[in-house]
Order: sequence, then structure tokens, then C-alpha cells
Amino acid sequence: MSPPDTAVDGQAASVAGSHRRQRGTIIRLAVAQALAGANSTVIYATGAIIGAALAPDRSLATLPISIFVVGMAACILPTGMIARRRGRRTAFLAGTACGVVTGLLAALAVVWGSFWIFCLATFFGGAYAAVVLSFRFAAADGAAPEWRPRALSIVMAGGVAAGVIGPQLVTWTMHLWPPHMFAATFLAQALVAAASAAVLAGVGLPKPTAAEIAGGRPLGEIVRQPRFVIAVTCGAVSYMLMNFLMTAAPLAMRMSGHSQEASNLGLQWHVIAMYAPSFFTGGLIVRFGAGSVVAAGLALTGLSVAVGLAGVDVAYFWFSLILLGVGWNFGFVGASALVLECHRPEEKTRVQALNDFIVFGTMAVGSFASGGLLASHGWDTVLWVSFVPLALAVAALAGAAIRRPPPAIGDP
Repeated sequence: MSPPDTAVDGQAASVAGSHRRQRGTIIRLAVAQALAGANSTVIYATGAIIGAALAPDRSLATLPISIFVVGMAACILPTGMIARRRGRRTAFLAGTACGVVTGLLAALAVVWGSFWIFCLATFFGGAYAAVVLSFRFAAADGAAPEWRPRALSIVMAGGVAAGVIGPQLVTWTMHLWPPHMFAATFLAQALVAAASAAVLAGVGLPKPTAAEIAGGRPLGEIVRQPRFVIAVTCGAVSYMLMNFLMTAAPLAMRMSGHSQEASNLGLQWHVIAMYAPSFFTGGLIVRFGAGSVVAAGLALTGLSVAVGLAGVDVAYFWFSLILLGVGWNFGFVGASALVLECHRPEEKTRVQALNDFIVFGTMAVGSFASGGLLASHGWDTVLWVSFVPLALAVAALAGAAIRRPPPAIGDP
């Protein structure tokens, strides 16, 4: 038998090693989030422009971006199934492979002048984005309950770098192949996806256990939990309203007589506001609780809508977009932390995938509705309509279930 002090030293070394591995995993996921997030930024920055150039009908110009959102929603559940059966790392590498395919297909579409190949490329881009969504939950695997919100938040903070990498990638590469604008951009995006795969290959995540493969309780039982209903409602509303308003804002600015440069700057600060708070959102969740942070996010989103209604000068648009970004961060990260309270460890991949499927399915509806509503009824109507889902989320959060002290994470 080992002497007591030797056993204690061995246990301490094992714990320290586990903490180092966990920190390494979180850092890799944050770096991968920054690299993979550039995929979405490149598609949003170029999709409508390429669509307008290649579409057989100009009314289809924004279809590639809508198909990107559909690809996200359609591939979330299959991603969760792969993670449950083969492990998260396998799902991550499958996603980055879709990212490489996205870049290669899109470049081919630009060179060949094929609108439908470009739409197929953006669908694969959505599949890649669906996998990226699970990075935040993977960061919480193996972490102590009190550290899970911080781990989730740190990975989301990688989006700040993505907001810089994506636009710069477009700027530096869009004219490198003069006859085919943006073809080189998508080849570069494929290389960035391959770099993300190299980072993720070293992620140390536990293999799925037999209990995880079995899946735990029936989903019907899990989704009837009041906490799950609140989490998915607030997450869906936070993301849908962010996408709904962000999609319409650039065109609304143009309709109000503002320059494209003003619109680009507003979106840049919006993206920074979306992800920069992630450096401290996890700490706020630990201190005040996920429900309180979600409530603050919904309040900021409501304030963003009110600012938008106050005027159409460029300052109103910019301030509204910044508030919208911070509101999204608090609402979405807080709702994601609530999801962690709704499942047992063996149920995590199924429940997390279902949550994201509902969130991004709702986002797809908002993506399709935003442009048509703006064109037919104007920016003010878009803003007023936003209060309806916002009120629904506030009502859900104000329910009696959220006021009860939550049980320990992973033990619903």
C-alpha cells in the first residue's frame, strides 16, 4: 500500500493533469470557433452579391443565404446523432470536411457561373455551421458544474476573432483571381476550414459511453420539463430576433439614404457586440444565475428595438445594432447554460441537438420573413413585429418554474 502522502500527491497530480487537459480543450475549441466562424461571415458577406450575379432571376439573389440557414437547421440533428454514436470529435471533423467542400464548390460555382452549385455550396456551409454550434456545449464536457458556464462563454468568445478573420479574408482575396471575383476567397475559406480540422484533431474529448449511446430518458419526457421549455424559447427568440433584425438593417439603412460604408461599419460593431461580452458572460451567469442573464439579454433586445423606432439617422441604426448584439449574447449564452440544467450526462448530445434544431429552425423562418416584410411594410413594421416573440420569451421566463432554485447541473 502506498504511503498516505504519496497517494494524496498522486491524486493531486491527476486532478492537475485533468485541469490542464480541460483548459487545452477549451483553448482549441475557442481557436476552432474563430476559424470556423469565418465560414459564416464569408457567406453572409458574399452570398447576396454572388447570388445577384448568378441567379436566373434577381428575386432569388438572397436564396443562397436562406439555404445556408436551412442547411444549419437540417444538419443539427444528424450532427447530434454522429456525436452520440461516434463521439464529438468525429462530428467536428465531419463538419470541417463540409467546410472544405463549401469552399471548393463555391469557387467552382463562381468559375462556372452556376447559381445552383453555389446554392449547394451554401447548404454545405450551413452543415459546417451546424457542427460549430456544438463547440460551446463540448467545452462543458468534463468541467465542474460551476465552471461550465465560463467554459461555454470562453468558446463563444472565439466569435470575436471570427468577426475579424471573415471580413479580412474577403478583403484580401476577392480580387486575387481577376476574371472570377470571390473565387479565391472561397479557396482561402476551404484552407481555413482545413486549418480548423487540424486544431480539432487534437481536442481531447471523452468517448461516448454505452449509456450515452443508449440515450437515457425518452425525449418526450425531457422536453416537457419547464426549464427546457424556457431555455429553448428564450434561445430561439434571442437568435431569431438577432437574425431577423440584422438581415433587414443593412437594406433599411440603404432605403434611408445611408452609404454602404455606414452599413458595413454598423454590422462590424454589431458582430463585435455579439461576441465580445462572452469574455465575462460566463462569470455573470455563475454570479447571478442563467435566468437573470437571459432576462438582461431580452431587456437589451427590447431596448434595441425601441432605439430603432426612435429614428432613422445612422446613429440610431448603429446604437440599435450594438444593443442587439449584446442582447443576443446574454440571451443566447444564458439560454445555452439553462440547457445544461435540463439533461443528464448520458442525454446531453440528444438534448443539445434538439435545442439547436428548434432554435435554428425558428431562425430560418425569421430569415425568410425579414426581407419580404421590410420590402412590403417598411423598417418600422419589422421593429414592431419583433415585440411579439420578445413578449413570448419574457412571459416564459417570468413563469413560476424559473423562479424555483434549479437543481444541480446534470441532475434534472
